[in-house]
Amino acid sequence: MTNYSPNRQSMPRSMARPPAGSIARTQPVSPLAQALVALIMGLVLLVLMLLVTPVGYGLAYSDRIFPGTSVAGVDLSGLTPGQAAGLLLERVAYPQRGKIVFQDGQTLWSATPAELGLYFDAQNTALAAYNSGRIGGLVERFTARFRAWYAGVELSPVFVWDEKFALTYLQNIAAQVDKPIIEASIGLEGVQVTVRSGQIGRKMNLQAAQDALRTQVQSLQDGIIPLLVEETPPVILDASAQAALAQQILSAPLVLKLENREEGDPGPWTIEPAVLASMLTIQRLEADGQASYQVGLDMQVLRTYLEGLAPTLLRWPVNARFIFNDDTRQLEVIEHAVVGRSLDIETSLQQINQKLSEGAHEILLDLEYTNPQVMDDATAEQLNIREAVSVYTSYFDGSSTERIQNIELASARFHGLLIPPGATLSMADVLGDVSLDTGYAEAWIIFGDRTIKGVGGGVCQVSTTLFRTAFFGGYQIDERYSHAYRVGYYEQTRSGDHDPNLAGLDATVFAPLVDFKFTNDSPYWLLMETYVNAGARTLTWKFYSTSDGRSVSWQTSGLTNIVEAPDPLYEENPDLAKDELIRIDFGVDGADITVTRTVTRDGHIIHQDTFFTHYVPWQEIWQYGPGTKDMPPDPTKTPKP
Repeated sequence: MTNYSPNRQSMPRSMARPPAGSIARTQPVSPLAQALVALIMGLVLLVLMLLVTPVGYGLAYSDRIFPGTSVAGVDLSGLTPGQAAGLLLERVAYPQRGKIVFQDGQTLWSATPAELGLYFDAQNTALAAYNSGRIGGLVERFTARFRAWYAGVELSPVFVWDEKFALTYLQNIAAQVDKPIIEASIGLEGVQVTVRSGQIGRKMNLQAAQDALRTQVQSLQDGIIPLLVEETPPVILDASAQAALAQQILSAPLVLKLENREEGDPGPWTIEPAVLASMLTIQRLEADGQASYQVGLDMQVLRTYLEGLAPTLLRWPVNARFIFNDDTRQLEVIEHAVVGRSLDIETSLQQINQKLSEGAHEILLDLEYTNPQVMDDATAEQLNIREAVSVYTSYFDGSSTERIQNIELASARFHGLLIPPGATLSMADVLGDVSLDTGYAEAWIIFGDRTIKGVGGGVCQVSTTLFRTAFFGGYQIDERYSHAYRVGYYEQTRSGDHDPNLAGLDATVFAPLVDFKFTNDSPYWLLMETYVNAGARTLTWKFYSTSDGRSVSWQTSGLTNIVEAPDPLYEENPDLAKDELIRIDFGVDGADITVTRTVTRDGHIIHQDTFFTHYVPWQEIWQYGPGTKDMPPDPTKTPKP
């Protein structure tokens, strides 16, 4: 509590001395003496009056306020303290009618002093007025009474201020003024982007407000008190631009396209807004005390998406294919070169995010292109292809239509193919998928210990022919596998006979487990051409290059360690008609053959190979329909067919 008391008027004490006693005289008094006596007596009477009058004045106003005393312009002369207190309560209205205004910008709060805990103490004010002229020594009291009577005395009213009320009031204002720091934020609801604006933090200085109010209250005047408010902005106050960008990204499907789409190319690819929303990222970035939001698609998710597209866009560079014109000795294009391409994922990622930020929704994927080694304009001179260096023809008389179909299809994969110097050819790689889907038919194949119908029967005619062309051309043989048993096709001659010396020069391919590989170990490009004559039942393989002077010599051990084929096997086949008899497997003796090859150049051996082949004896198998007479035959009475 703070008391504000009226001013008390005082005056210095004065001292009065009684007049001195007189001495009796017997002689007559002169006129001068009489005058002196009269003067002295007057002085004595004056002093007596001065002494007696204050006492009487005090007695006259013993229970009342001395005349000339006022408080806040209210004359209290002659009033008892109680009367004065009542009158003051009627006349002094500042705490109830006063006005103190607190200001925060355009916002105002108005309160009376009473609402702020200030109230008028009429009782103590009246008491102070009553005590005026009654406090202190005689002279001090007399002076105060005289001054009040003569000029009047204005006393200050007594106020009491309970600062707890003011603090509560200011705290209520602070609750309205104070605001937390709120950083702007961006959210996502489905495909709709939400944004919350940031808020500047505000904190009212409560102590400063209290100090200013105390000063204002002491003045007993109306007034305006500006509030001291400290403002602290958030790191990110506004995110509306980034929110608009996010909404723009989700405003339409994202369509990824190829700039120069060719026939057969995949695409375009459409990513709907709902999927884009799952890929959208809103990242808060901060550096050097500054922060912002970065909006875009999640790079890792988008990368995974593009990685899924990459295989569909991958195209390996493929050399042009040619044939060698024996007359002009020049190359003629039969298949154009294929420029390789691949999806540039990193560049495409940057492109997508950049274009999306610019408002685009149809965006071109970035492709990387790679030229093959040999384009369409390559010449025989450039590739050092000048002549046929190895030519071989195999025969397959008696082949079924399906087998011939497979031979044509498989050999065509190699027609016009170029092999760079030092490169190794994998026949399985070039063949690719051998299946019904790629055009192959079912024909007889060796599977396990039986000859059965299987997809691709006849492909080994191609592998055998390739092997022999590379063999007799003197090229490096890297991988070769023989058949399980001697196959008649691979020992056929032009005349239709069979040459046992060709045994051991076959090669089988069964991708991906069994392959045939050879290396172009010459310093020149190697061009292969394949020609199938279905009518003549021939397959001719040609190697064109430049001879480096190598020559080939070879020899065979012939058939050794011959093991006779087992007796024929006869099986009933319910799918066959009565008396129908077919042979599904040919019997052939088993044997061992060793073929050696020596490749020389300028008297130096380049290759010296040994190809050992072990053929197992193979059983002849017949099938007959149910009810066929004399089936199965008695092996002791039936000669071999």
